Amino acid sequence: MKLLKISLKILAGFLLLILLLLVSLVTTLDYTPYQEMDYYRVWKKNISQIKSVPFDSTGQMQAGWAKVNFTPDSPTPMAGYGNRRGKHYESVHDSVFVRALVFDNGHTQAVILAADLLIIPPAVTDSLKARLPALGLNFDQVYPGATHTHNSIGGWGDTVTGKLFAGDYNPATAGKIADAMIRAIQLSQKNKQNVEIDYVQVSDSADVRNRLRGLTDTTVDPWVRNIVLRAADGQTVLLSSYAAHATVLNSKNLVLSRDYAGALVDSLEDGEADFAIYLAGAVGSMGPEEVGNTDFEEIGHQADGVETAIQSVLDSVRVQPTFHLQAYTVALPLREPSPRLNQTWALRSWVFRWAFGDYPAFVKVLRLGDILMVGMPCDFSGELMQELTAYASSKGLHLMVTSFNGAYAGYITDDRHFDKDQYETLTMSWFGPYNGAYFQEVVRDIIDRSTL
Repeated sequence: MKLLKISLKILAGFLLLILLLLVSLVTTLDYTPYQEMDYYRVWKKNISQIKSVPFDSTGQMQAGWAKVNFTPDSPTPMAGYGNRRGKHYESVHDSVFVRALVFDNGHTQAVILAADLLIIPPAVTDSLKARLPALGLNFDQVYPGATHTHNSIGGWGDTVTGKLFAGDYNPATAGKIADAMIRAIQLSQKNKQNVEIDYVQVSDSADVRNRLRGLTDTTVDPWVRNIVLRAADGQTVLLSSYAAHATVLNSKNLVLSRDYAGALVDSLEDGEADFAIYLAGAVGSMGPEEVGNTDFEEIGHQADGVETAIQSVLDSVRVQPTFHLQAYTVALPLREPSPRLNQTWALRSWVFRWAFGDYPAFVKVLRLGDILMVGMPCDFSGELMQELTAYASSKGLHLMVTSFNGAYAGYITDDRHFDKDQYETLTMSWFGPYNGAYFQEVVRDIIDRSTL
């Protein structure tokens, strides 16, 4: 009997220990409306402090552009698919680049950076910030984005999840990517010339699909959004953005590649443009159509479809002088992280920060005449774009929202799917409910500040 009592006490102690452990790891999900949260009030204060630049109708816009190859000398871990478990690529199918486009209106400069990466990792952002002052720039003036290829280099994430999606961490990798960015900016600054600018968009619903499984109330963002520059020497520069994920190459394809985004840029430079840049748009929930017998046939089909859509509207381009230029960064406060286990239970914030790191979110904004670019720290859902595009249009602006701005906060999807058991809406949804509506309000606020 005495032995039984001792065993029961040990068992009770063990169960208590498990309970305490669970309490320390798990909590209930907070469904407080975002408008009642402190972070919402902080956002409103942050955006209210942004001063719009008076519209400039005089002067001369100059631009310069360049690309820098940052393909490693030997295979590295790949980034993009967790089931690769950090495998190295086995060959180089096509090299990876940083592309820079510098604008200068005589009063200020702004830089668009596009890297053939899964995301712009926060470690790269930190390394870039440290290097920019040597070029006479600060991070506010830089608008980063990624092509979102899932077959580029990894090794840039020093966290549990960073290693899962991007392989073993190499502290030198982020610096090398930032070095390529700096070099691309330097080359662009040295080769500026007068430019005129236009915006043109075209619907291409044939090459994008909604990848949320089994749902009927879904939409796509079909628009290929383009900024066209015509230079004084006759050259054409084309910046394009589209919503379809660059996931044509599957996880078993261990080759370094820019996926369809690279094929598209190469094709544009062979025909329609002297220099082309691609930025992943509102890729959340948006996938490519993947038509073909092999991955690379599918890449060709996807790139050809988007290029054909672009070709169909280039005759309508009417470039004109554009002098107005403003670039800024706004800190984006969020609800405490709470990665979900189901619709009721979530991991506590400290667990998230241990696994994912603790990186502040921000929004990037670039105003170029009547073109407004908004860079988001996430996979921003294409389902949120229809309303925002219409709202911007009502204010006289062409809106281009891109993802992967140098911070990362997971997937931001339409709130009507929040309770769905999907990869994007559950596994990769990290900051609680109502973020679809919150992020849409963030973009509307930026539109409003841009039209004061």
